[in-house]
Amino acid sequence: MGNRFRSCSLLFSISLIIILCVPSRVNCTEFEVGGHNGWVVPKSRNNDQMYNQWASQNKFKVDDTLRFKYSKDSVLVVSEEEYESCRSTKPMFFSNNGDTVFKFEHPGVYYFISGVSGHCDRGQKMIVKVLAEHNPKPEPLYSHSAAPAPAPAFTSAPSPSHHSRAARSIPLLSITNLPLFLILLVFVLFA
Repeated sequence: MGNRFRSCSLLFSISLIIILCVPSRVNCTEFEVGGHNGWVVPKSRNNDQMYNQWASQNKFKVDDTLRFKYSKDSVLVVSEEEYESCRSTKPMFFSNNGDTVFKFEHPGVYYFISGVSGHCDRGQKMIVKVLAEHNPKPEPLYSHSAAPAPAPAFTSAPSPSHHSRAARSIPLLSITNLPLFLILLVFVLFA
């Protein structure tokens, strides 16, 4: 009985170490559109680009989500043409539940508008660019003409306080590690 318990404990310990050493977290971020104000009609014509300005200050990637909080309104994902005209008869996505979460399934450009008549025309619309997750090859220091590559432009990052109000990181267990962990747990408990 003691040997069996020791063997199971050792197997469990090794399994736990393997699970912890293998990357087991996938980080995605949930962004709250409009911060504390939520998804609302801009108060003045001077703010008709407020959502695009907000989106341009954030970096979005596949599996990130946008949370839209609103009342008596809606969120639509539309084509570029429908975004420009503020009209959509067949949106790619529609929600009017007051607390909409939209997940980015693929990289590209997403166009959001309010579905309430007149709201989009008054600035309740947004363009979001979602980056592809890849590791680009480093650029060579010199091109074929032996001229030095231009120096990268440096920009200041948004302040941490701004980012913390707009987004939060949501750690998730990896799909590949969770079943392995459950199988090992069942084995240890019932073997």
